[in-house]
Amino acid sequence: MPDNTKKDKTSLPFFGIPKILPYIRGYRKEILVMIGTGFLASVIDVIIPLYQRYALNHFVAGRTLDTLPWFILIYVLSILVTAVGNYINGYLAQKMESSVNRDLRRLAFTHLQTLSFSYYNQNSVGYIHSRVMSDTSRIGILFSWSLVEGSWQMAYFAGAVAVMLAVNARLALLVLTVIPLIVILFSIFQSRLISLNRQVREINSRITGNFNEGITGARTIKTLAVEERIGRDFTDETANMRRTAVKAARFRGLFASTIGFASSLALAIVLWKGGMLAAEDVGTFSLFMSYATGMMEPVRWIIDCISDFITTQVNIERLTKLLETKSDVTDSDEVIRLYGDAFEPKKENWEEIRGDIEFKDVTFRYPDGEETVLEHFNLKIPFGSNIAVVGETGAGKSTLVNLICRFYEPTSGKVLIDGRDARERSQLWLHSALGYVLQTPHLFSGTVRENLLYGNPAATEEEIARALKTVSADEVVAGLEKGLDTDVGEDGSLLSTGEKQLISFARAVLADPKILVLDEATSSVDTMTEQKIQAALEEIIKGRTCIMVAHRLSTVRNADCILVVKDGKIVEQGKHEELLALNGYYRQLYTRQYEDEATAGVLG
Repeated sequence: MPDNTKKDKTSLPFFGIPKILPYIRGYRKEILVMIGTGFLASVIDVIIPLYQRYALNHFVAGRTLDTLPWFILIYVLSILVTAVGNYINGYLAQKMESSVNRDLRRLAFTHLQTLSFSYYNQNSVGYIHSRVMSDTSRIGILFSWSLVEGSWQMAYFAGAVAVMLAVNARLALLVLTVIPLIVILFSIFQSRLISLNRQVREINSRITGNFNEGITGARTIKTLAVEERIGRDFTDETANMRRTAVKAARFRGLFASTIGFASSLALAIVLWKGGMLAAEDVGTFSLFMSYATGMMEPVRWIIDCISDFITTQVNIERLTKLLETKSDVTDSDEVIRLYGDAFEPKKENWEEIRGDIEFKDVTFRYPDGEETVLEHFNLKIPFGSNIAVVGETGAGKSTLVNLICRFYEPTSGKVLIDGRDARERSQLWLHSALGYVLQTPHLFSGTVRENLLYGNPAATEEEIARALKTVSADEVVAGLEKGLDTDVGEDGSLLSTGEKQLISFARAVLADPKILVLDEATSSVDTMTEQKIQAALEEIIKGRTCIMVAHRLSTVRNADCILVVKDGKIVEQGKHEELLALNGYYRQLYTRQYEDEATAGVLG
């Protein structure tokens, strides 16, 4: 699982906060209110010990109650203001946390939709899920509750120090001698806490990934009978998480106990040096006692907050890294201005797609590899053609399809759609004209009808019925309890693979695309259904360009042109009879498959 965040020291200025600020600028008003109310509450908390000083010196030592009503009124008002401020802060902090989480997750999810296939090939689902959910949650807490608490604690500390210096500078300086001790302790613990917190986050990402695989791969796990191994791996990972988290907690606890010791030390200084003061000015002695015990809490919080900032820096780094990741396939600014993008398309400027495709001197290598897959490749696919791409498993048959669909860009050369470089128009313009049936079908959670309408949201009942009948999926729907309104489950888990494939096929047909791509689309259906689809293909491909990736060569005999792929290279091309006459690699593949099928038939 790739993660380039391996530095143990803070790598971003101010804990990476400047990098995340552009994404939360919309909350400046709420932030200012939270800081203001936090500051107001801290001022009142600083004043409270002064009230106590006045009460002891005036009411107790002075033996008079002349100002008691005013004292009570002001004291009660101060408490009410503090309560109102705390309520406002709590409300805004909760709102801020929820809003920041929502906005960052929506931003991350939207950005993920713009990234090319290479990103998903290089990053696991668990890794991406952790970025979108866990990291945003930590950042939301940082800019809500941490901000509220921080504005109070720091203002209280500064106010307490200012009052102590004003009342008795000598005793105040003695109390403040414990602060350098805390700074030294922090510098000792800092690097170790950073390292441990990074480890905890990375282990958590792996656990999320393993948990996801354990759920999505439950059927495979059961059929392989590897529950014990998967469970053991998961247990080992969680045990590692526990050990690392406990170690981090131990360091935090040790640090907290030293802060507690420093607080006790400050109190001891007041008791030691303030004993004589108590006899002369009991109010001032009480004030210093309150500040000596109270000001260590802000110091401890500030240290904890810095630790949290350090921890959250990892989350900020990882989220901003995702948001700053550029897709390998992008539209130019000029194209976006004219045609729009995936989220704000300008369909009024879209030209109608005919379906002519041409590879013009195309060289291609995958972004994460050095091997050249295509080199100075040229091919014309006129509108209405039926092109087949064949070869053994792993030969690289999908490369051509990925380039046609613009899931990848050519390293050099051009892929022309209707005579123009595909890069001169938007990705959505091209994708809206594609019908793609994958070897491994994917259905969204919801009903059969909802999945079909992804192909054409405006489709009528008659059009849905026609599309289902075309690919023999009408029999599948008829056998379901609620027909089109039957829930398919997550990823179509309530249907068989063949049923999912037929519905995926019907969805593609319903979209009425100009370019139809069938990526081993009949590999998941039974022979009888495959024959029905093959018979329907002649009707389906009329009026559109069809690219068929196939493993079974018996399904491509009628193709206008067959491209034979071996080791990522196109080694032969032509019609079925022409390729057989060459007596080359295609004939070897065809003969081998024919013999295997004949043997299976005899043994069967």
